[in-house]
Amino acid sequence: MTPFGAKIRALRAERGVTLKQMAAALQVSSAYLSALEHGRKGRPTVGLIHQICQYFGLIWDDAEDLKKLAKRSNPRVVIDTAGLSPKATELANTLADRIRELDDPRIDTLLAELAPPGKGPRY
Repeated sequence: MTPFGAKIRALRAERGVTLKQMAAALQVSSAYLSALEHGRKGRPTVGLIHQICQYFGLIWDDAEDLKKLAKRSNPRVVIDTAGLSPKATELANTLADRIRELDDPRIDTLLAELAPPGKGPRY
């Protein structure tokens, strides 16, 4: 599941909305919405993100947060290390090889370490 998918699922649960109800309101298939939630589809379009914000009545910071989550929710990431140091390439490859072995506390530690100064973890 992607961060965006988890947020959409949480919003639906908070409001008691089924996948089928939301899909109908957004005029997408429930299969597509389910695949989006579970990370089997790539990032949603800007238009769909806007529709989702309207559907849930998200404005200002909440809408901006959802857009940021969508941007960080590509389930098939490609890291281009061309022109970077050998250590950067090693880091990218090590992460690709070992990411399935990492538990949530370790991921939280890595996210905190990689967060911009003074911002803390993103999630």
